[in-house]
Amino acid sequence: MKLNDAVRRDVRRWGLGVVISLTALYVVFRLADWQELLAALASIRTEHILAASALTVLFIAVRALAWRVLLNGRPTFRQAFFIVSEGYLLNNILPLRAGEFGRAVFMGRALGVNAFHVLSTIVIERAFDLAIAAGLLLSTLPLALEMGWARSAAVLVLVLVIAGLGVLYFMALKPQLINGIVERIGRKSDLFQRLIAPQITALMDGFQALTRPAQFFTSLLLVIVSWVVAVTTYYVIILSVAPDAPFWWGIFTDAMLALGISLPSAPGALGMFEGAIVAALTLLGVSNSAALALAIVLHFIQYLITGLIGGYGLLKEGQSLGALFSQLRLRDKVS
Repeated sequence: MKLNDAVRRDVRRWGLGVVISLTALYVVFRLADWQELLAALASIRTEHILAASALTVLFIAVRALAWRVLLNGRPTFRQAFFIVSEGYLLNNILPLRAGEFGRAVFMGRALGVNAFHVLSTIVIERAFDLAIAAGLLLSTLPLALEMGWARSAAVLVLVLVIAGLGVLYFMALKPQLINGIVERIGRKSDLFQRLIAPQITALMDGFQALTRPAQFFTSLLLVIVSWVVAVTTYYVIILSVAPDAPFWWGIFTDAMLALGISLPSAPGALGMFEGAIVAALTLLGVSNSAALALAIVLHFIQYLITGLIGGYGLLKEGQSLGALFSQLRLRDKVS
């Protein structure tokens, strides 16, 4: 009975994302012309693929540097580099972006700290990402097409993310207040006091990075640099089918992709990744088939690079997926 309950819960949580992904895949492939798609795939030059692959490795390296700063320089660059890759690998094979929690678990074990302390730095990182994505979309949308609803949506996302950062900053400034609230709630529930309260305390400790200007702005700058690398990656591949494309096409495509894959989807953002890129590039005048070809190549590069580096990291560091699954089950029980 308990097993059946767990299965039903997982189906409810994962089902919507799988349906959205399958729908997106059906639409993008239904609209594509197969002959044109194959021709577009064949036209993507090897040197562009190699350049995009190298830039993907550089992207992971810069993200590792940014994460090290948020973690107050405690992990080595090697640890951060491989664990970031392991997180991306897990995102490709597990639903609900479980790779983010996975890398928190792995880094927590490596540093000997609570995984929820590490998770707080990932929350900050993701808040940076959403703010940058909304800002880039706002700056390029007028160049792509006048769409009032899309501009309004981007403004709303930016406002919400800034508000979220404000809430996190307030929590970081007032840890005694938050801990006091947690303590009062904990008095009424032994389960809350044993399982949830320690994790909230660990999260609060991690948010202290927001109150240290040097740490905050250095990590933000490195996240911005990683976005420059990512935009360049997409732009290099776009040049394969649109040699005269301006650089802002890469900016617009990456911003649309970041917001698109934030929606529920199957593991690896399958379907939503392709749908977001096709939507962005067709707005810029690229055919559905050529846009889908670029999306397929870009997604394959990301799967390949993160799979190779993340898989090597898991093997070399002796990380246990079994331990991660146990942690995920514990998280499910708490929630």
